Amino acid sequence: MSDGRLPLETTAEFARLLRELKERSGRSYEELSRTALTSRSTLHRYCAGKTVPADAETLSRIARACGADRRETHRLLEAWMAVHQDEPVPQTPAPPPAPDVRAEEPRSAPPPVTAIPPATNGTPTTRGTRLVKFAAVALAVAITAVSSLPGPLRASGAPQRIHGPSWSVHPRPVDPSMFGVTINSDTGEMPSFRVGSVRFWDSGTRWSNLEPQRGRYDWATLDRLVAGAERGALDPMFVLGGTPAWAAPNAPRMPYPDGARAAGPDDLGDWEGFVRALVRRYKGRLSAYEVWVNGSDRRFFNGTTERLVEMTKRASRVIRDVDPKARVVCPSMGALWRPETAKALRRFADLGGYDFCDAASVKLHQRRPADPPETMLEPLLGLDATMHKAGVHPDLWSTGTTHELPLYAPLDQDRAANYAVRFYLTGLYATTLGIKRMYFYNWGSTRLPIVLQGVGGTPTGAALAVERLQRWLTRAKIQACGHGVAMGLPANVWQCEFALPGGPAVIRWTHTGTADTVPPPGAETVQRLDGGGSAVQRGDSVRITERPALITIAPHTGS
Repeated sequence: MSDGRLPLETTAEFARLLRELKERSGRSYEELSRTALTSRSTLHRYCAGKTVPADAETLSRIARACGADRRETHRLLEAWMAVHQDEPVPQTPAPPPAPDVRAEEPRSAPPPVTAIPPATNGTPTTRGTRLVKFAAVALAVAITAVSSLPGPLRASGAPQRIHGPSWSVHPRPVDPSMFGVTINSDTGEMPSFRVGSVRFWDSGTRWSNLEPQRGRYDWATLDRLVAGAERGALDPMFVLGGTPAWAAPNAPRMPYPDGARAAGPDDLGDWEGFVRALVRRYKGRLSAYEVWVNGSDRRFFNGTTERLVEMTKRASRVIRDVDPKARVVCPSMGALWRPETAKALRRFADLGGYDFCDAASVKLHQRRPADPPETMLEPLLGLDATMHKAGVHPDLWSTGTTHELPLYAPLDQDRAANYAVRFYLTGLYATTLGIKRMYFYNWGSTRLPIVLQGVGGTPTGAALAVERLQRWLTRAKIQACGHGVAMGLPANVWQCEFALPGGPAVIRWTHTGTADTVPPPGAETVQRLDGGGSAVQRGDSVRITERPALITIAPHTGS
């Protein structure tokens, strides 16, 4: 709300209706929050009248989780809109918040992917304009979620309904390097399951590790890692970051024990010298260089955007001079849903930073590990809008997650496998938004919510599921993706279409629950990630779950 206070009467009515639905459902806050893709504490605040959902799609999900019928959902939406109608309107624009790019972990799950336009930049509007906006959003979501709602929600002027895939292109190859991992080990060991590319960070290879004194280098660890990547025929990327204390003695420290500094060096000549020594040593062996890590997080970069652009420019010039075939990846930006990140990214673009790179690095991940991977698409849509406004459209490489990741509890075995696979599928789904690589964070550590493989250990079920996904897509070409009713599928079902060497195929999965679906015309088999499968007979339905399934189709039939 604009002044931090909720209109009491309308909020109380909204909370009363929601509590009645919750109590009638007989389900706990924990159960409902999982189904509705929100947090338990947030749902409790809604029922207590302390706050209301920020968007109508979240509200519709909660109503469906409670088992609300069409009329009950309609009443709840009307109460929700009444809260926003009564919202006090500020008389003068509020000043913009002071920049704070610390990667603070949000307390609730993000809204799901919808066809709703991106949020405004926060400029106050009149009460009438705001109500029209909320009513339009509620209408669009209600039409999708529950058909034939009565009353004003059937007003003319509803958004047009478009059927078919979210996008469709001439079949383009699925690049094996799309399936990447960040190496969290200094041993030189590499994954023993199938991956396509590796990224070196948290592996004893920060600048502070490699050049502990000016002009004196210790390449032993990086030598082991590069050699390991070569043995595995993996595409390796090095991450530049972590200024040595001797180069920036007064700069703040990074959150690491080696004393690395969260800023560029006092003398950028030291920066150029390190980059040149690095690229000369590994010319033709390191295929890409990420210029800095977490450039929008003050714990990792405390300098100005102007300084970061200048460092990017100088590093790019050196890399392209010494090893023209190597790719330059601009500094990563994290917490994409935060206005501060959009501001930093836009400033970097306006200063011409992306002109010096072959790709942009972003931290594309769920807000919380327990959130479905598909929620990564919502902040990605905001990023796409920001890039569009800035007039730049670089390829995007997703290179990690937040520093807080090890603080979360592990997911259970089934969910870990489902989410690991869908992490990459969501990246493929976002192909037309610029995503070209997905680096899972990470490989090697066992103190994470999803573990693929510990150093010296065997691959987990999650790792083996990721491997099977890659085997499914060997020499595949992707051609379309979509989900829900627009595809003639249940609302919780997602689908991507591929051309495989043996014929067409689709991969289907749900973001929650199960759904019985009609197989594509000509469907022959259903293959599961555990290696099982079955033939599809005429008249069969195919049950889809949170674990993706491959449906093969007879050649010349099409999907």
